[in-house]
Amino acid sequence: MDIVGKIDINLYKCITEDIQSDKVIITDKQIEHIKENHPTDYEKYFEYALQAVQNPDYIMEANKPNTAVILKHICDNGKNYKLILRLKTSADPAKYENSVITFFKTDDKKWRQYIRTKKILYSVSNPIDNTE
Repeated sequence: MDIVGKIDINLYKCITEDIQSDKVIITDKQIEHIKENHPTDYEKYFEYALQAVQNPDYIMEANKPNTAVILKHICDNGKNYKLILRLKTSADPAKYENSVITFFKTDDKKWRQYIRTKKILYSVSNPIDNTE
């Protein structure tokens, strides 16, 4: 298990109000998943995962509960990334943390498709006020 960093809980309340931790981890199992399904992406790009979770361009609804689809464009290298983040809620075991499920580089066509087809819950250009 590796610690990725911390999230702003208020930012992710668009997914669920019941977030129990600000810590984000990635397990060895998920690192292997990324390496198997997206060869070289982990070694080349995982350094951008923290930027993705802390400053997402988009947070979208996932097909699983308490899970966020995060899109992030990194200006430094001009690439787009998709990260799936499972959020820890009160229903989860105490030892659980917010966890990266997968992370990979995505091309412009797929990026536009995600924006067009997924339900956007937060956008950096149009943030949703979660304080109400």
